[in-house]
Amino acid sequence: MMSFLNLKHSIGARLSIIAFLTLVLLIPSFLIQDLISERESRRDSVVEEVSQKWGKGQKITGPVISVPYRYYFGNDDEVEQAIRYAHFLPEDLSIEGSIVPEERYRGIYKVIVYNSSLSISGNFASIVPSSLNIPPEDFMIEEAFVSVGISDMTGIKEAIIINWDNEEYTANPGIESNDVLESGISISPELIAGKKSHFNFEINLNGSSGLLFTPVGEQTNVQLTSGWPNPSFTGNFLPADREINSSGFNAAWNVLHLNRNFPQQWVGANQRISDSAFGVDLLLSVDEYQKTMRTAKYAIMFISLTFLTFFMIELLSKRVIHPVQYLLIGLALLVFYTLLLAISEYLVFKVAYLLASAAIILLITIYSYSVLSDKLKTGIVFGVLVILYGYLYILMQLQDYALLMGSLGLFVILALVMFLTRNIDWFKIMSHQNQGAIKSKTN
Repeated sequence: MMSFLNLKHSIGARLSIIAFLTLVLLIPSFLIQDLISERESRRDSVVEEVSQKWGKGQKITGPVISVPYRYYFGNDDEVEQAIRYAHFLPEDLSIEGSIVPEERYRGIYKVIVYNSSLSISGNFASIVPSSLNIPPEDFMIEEAFVSVGISDMTGIKEAIIINWDNEEYTANPGIESNDVLESGISISPELIAGKKSHFNFEINLNGSSGLLFTPVGEQTNVQLTSGWPNPSFTGNFLPADREINSSGFNAAWNVLHLNRNFPQQWVGANQRISDSAFGVDLLLSVDEYQKTMRTAKYAIMFISLTFLTFFMIELLSKRVIHPVQYLLIGLALLVFYTLLLAISEYLVFKVAYLLASAAIILLITIYSYSVLSDKLKTGIVFGVLVILYGYLYILMQLQDYALLMGSLGLFVILALVMFLTRNIDWFKIMSHQNQGAIKSKTN
């Protein structure tokens, strides 16, 4: 009993306990962050499952002409022969298309998928084997093939007919050589060395999340339109022209061969051309898990400032609050994040935030009145919580300025605490508290 009374009358001991409780409450806050990550991983696995059946993010590369040639190696006594491939990229490449997005649901999770209709055309310069130091007699142009890289063949919805020099060829799956492309379609048109070639074809392709293109042309022009209002232009090149509004976007890219780091022709598997891809990702307007995780990272600030409010009420009103009551208030603050996580999986984030914050503010306010038995002090607690949750929501909307606004907010709070306690004689309070503790021991 004596030690408890000493604790009750010691400001230093109560501050130490409050600080200790704040640190202890960080443990469940980290567990809540793990829960958010787990739910996000679950959502990602659902997206992956739907994408595997509908079509994953697509990357279009090509067309590319690949010509086999005889390669000789060894010494004068024994010469061996192998087949290698020479690869040629188009002189110009034009891609025009539209992306029609669609929202699919699996349980409570939403997945963005799309169907794209692409029209691809262009020209190849004349093929000259001597430009790659290949003897004409070893250049097997009659066995050449043209390939188009498609990253996920599941998304192909119709037969692909490639018009090559006014001759139509039905594309076959698979590519004879994986020097350049790992997955895609190919045809074997009749090629003539020294003659230019023209091509055009259309692709009806399903995919999810994003659509990318590889700038294989000496000049590559891509033009896309879509009804999706939240595009994220990604990859090595941004659109030269773009227009985004609530009804969708239009974007156009113009990429020269000088902008990338591979040539127009080479032999073997010496180039990684797909690393230069560019395109667009279709983003959800709100990612509830990312926003919930961002709010959870402010848990230490919420707990500290709420505890500070109650301690200031203790200090100014000489009303002592038990550590268990501090603990219950801290746990209520943490429940906010689980409520926000659960509700945001069903409702839009701003509504989920409003409901979760209103529930916690009401809970702590009612509990505070039962503890403090004072309408004014309870009103102060209510006001502080409203300001904190309102300020946090503003921080969530100002992602680029979150650090600046958060720092300014902490500065203002510290200045306010310093102002309210400017006339407090801490030595006198500590002396009175110690005298009270001594009297309690004597009695």
